[in-house]
Amino acid sequence: MPEHEADRTLLIEAARDAAQVALRHFGASPQVWQKSGGQGPVSAADLEVDQLLREGLMTARPDYGWLSEETADAPDRLRRKRCFVVDPIDGTVSFLKGKPGWAISLAVVENGTPVAAVVAMPVTGHVYSATRGRGAIWNEQPMTLTRAANLPRISIPKNQLAAEFWPAGPAQITPVHGGALALRLTRLAEGDVDGTVTFRPVWEWDIAAGALIAAEAGARVSDRAGLDLSFNSPSAQLNGLIAAAPDLHADLMTRTART
Repeated sequence: MPEHEADRTLLIEAARDAAQVALRHFGASPQVWQKSGGQGPVSAADLEVDQLLREGLMTARPDYGWLSEETADAPDRLRRKRCFVVDPIDGTVSFLKGKPGWAISLAVVENGTPVAAVVAMPVTGHVYSATRGRGAIWNEQPMTLTRAANLPRISIPKNQLAAEFWPAGPAQITPVHGGALALRLTRLAEGDVDGTVTFRPVWEWDIAAGALIAAEAGARVSDRAGLDLSFNSPSAQLNGLIAAAPDLHADLMTRTART
C-alpha cells in the first residue's frame, strides 16, 4: 500500500536523524542508570534518541500509537489502528562498550502486523528496511535468504542449547552467539546466518522491525510455538522467536520445546 511505503521513507529519515544524536554520545561515556527488575542499563543517549524519535514521528503521524522501550507505556496505543514500535538503541550494552553491534530499530504495526520497518546501524552506515509485500532492502539493494548449509548457522544464545529446549535431541546446527535481536534478524535476511532462535520471552520493540525485514527476505518468522507474531499487545511481549527459511523453520519446530 502506498501509505506503508511512505511510512518506510519516514522511518528511514527518522533513523538518520536519530543516528546523529546517538553518535554524539558514542564513545563519550554518557550517563548510565540501571533499570528496575534486572532489565539492564539505560543511558542518556537512549533517552535523547527516544525523545527525538517520538517528537518527530508522532508529529508526522499524530493518529498513530507509540510503543517504545524507553517511554512509559500508555494504553491509548491499543486503540490505534497503527502504532510505532521503537527501540531507540537496540544493544545498549554494546553501545556503552564502544562496540558497533547496536542499532536503531523502528517499525509501524497495523492491526498487529508490521507493515514498514527500518533497522539502522549508525557506526557502519548499514540501513535495512522493508515494506510489507514489497521485499526487504539493505542499503537500497534487495535481500533474499541464502540456501542453508549442511549444518545451518543458527543465531542462538549459548544457554539455550541446553537439552531442556531440544526434547527431540540436539539440533544439527552451527551455533552463532551474540548480538542484539534486531541485528540477528537482519543477519538472517542478508544471509550471514540461516536462522535466529530464542526461547525466552522477547519484547516487541526488540523484533518488530527485524521480523518484517526477515519475513520480506523470505523467512518464516514465528514465536516458539510456531504461531504468527502479533504486535501492539497489552503485555508488549512475545513467546520467544524462531525465524528461518520455511523448510529449516519446519525442521527446527520438530525439535524444539514449544512451551
